[in-house]
Amino acid sequence: MFPILETKEIAKNVHMQRIQAPRVARKRKAGQFLVLRRTEDGERIPLTIVSSDVAEGSVTIIFQAVGKSTTEFARMKTGDAYLDVVGPLGLATHIEKFGTVVGIGGGIGTAPLLPIATAIKEAGNRLLSIVGARTKDLLILEDEMRAVSDEIVVTTDDGSYAKKGFVTNALQEFIDRGEKIGLCIGIGPVPMMRAVAEVTRPHGIKTMVSLNPIMVDATGMCGACRVTVGGTTKFVCVDGPEFDGHQVDFKELVMRNRAYLREEKTAMERIEHKDGKCMGDASVPAGGGN
Repeated sequence: MFPILETKEIAKNVHMQRIQAPRVARKRKAGQFLVLRRTEDGERIPLTIVSSDVAEGSVTIIFQAVGKSTTEFARMKTGDAYLDVVGPLGLATHIEKFGTVVGIGGGIGTAPLLPIATAIKEAGNRLLSIVGARTKDLLILEDEMRAVSDEIVVTTDDGSYAKKGFVTNALQEFIDRGEKIGLCIGIGPVPMMRAVAEVTRPHGIKTMVSLNPIMVDATGMCGACRVTVGGTTKFVCVDGPEFDGHQVDFKELVMRNRAYLREEKTAMERIEHKDGKCMGDASVPAGGGN
C-alpha cells in the first residue's frame, strides 16, 4: 500500500497529492510518469510525477478530477492509501544545452511542464515560460514556474487574469521579437499542442509535445496508447511520452481519445447518481444509474 501524506485542492477540481513511494522517488527523472490504482477493481490511471523528495520517500502528483477514477482519487484523504503506484515509467526528457527554450503549459499541462522546465533551467538554458488556462480559477503553479523562468507570460482565454489570449499568441510574440529559440516544449490539451506545433513549424523551431492518450498496462504490451508519429506507430508508454510535435498525427490522436466518451459519461453519471442518492438530491438525471 502507498499512503497519501498530503492532499489538497490547488485550483478548481485540480488536486495535489504527496504519496509515499520511496523506490519511485529515488529513480524518477523529469518527464516520467507513474500509474495509480486505488483498489483491486479500480482503473489504472497514468499521471506525471511533478516532483519527488528522496529523503521523505515521496512523490508529488497533480491531477484534474474529470472522470470517475480521478474524482475518486480527489476524495481520498491524508492517510488513505493507493493499492498500486507503479513507476517511474516512460522515457525521461532529453536534457542538454539548447540555448533559449520556450516552455508552454496549458491548464493541467503546467504540472508535467514544471519538472521539465526545472531540469532545463538547471542545465544552463535560458527559459522563457508561458502558462495559460481558460480562466483564472484553472491556473496552476504560476509561482513555481516563475521561480525557474528567466521570463514568464501568463495568459487566460477569457481575460479574467493576467494577459487575455491564448498561449500561442504569447509564443508568436516571442518569435516576432526575434528570439532565437532552440527548443519549444508544449504540454496541455491536444488542440493546444497542435496549435503550438503549427506556430513553430514555419520557423523550423524544434517542438516537443507530451502526449497522454488512453493507457492500460503502460508497459508496451496492450497497445492501447499507440499513436502515429512520422508515419510510424509508437507506444506512448514506452516510446514517449514526448514526441516531435511536427510529426504527431493529431487528428488520429483526437479520434482515439474519444473512443470511450460514452462509457466515461456513463461512469460519471453513476457516481453522481450515487452521490445524489446519498444526499437525497432529487436533481440527479433520470437513468443516471444505468
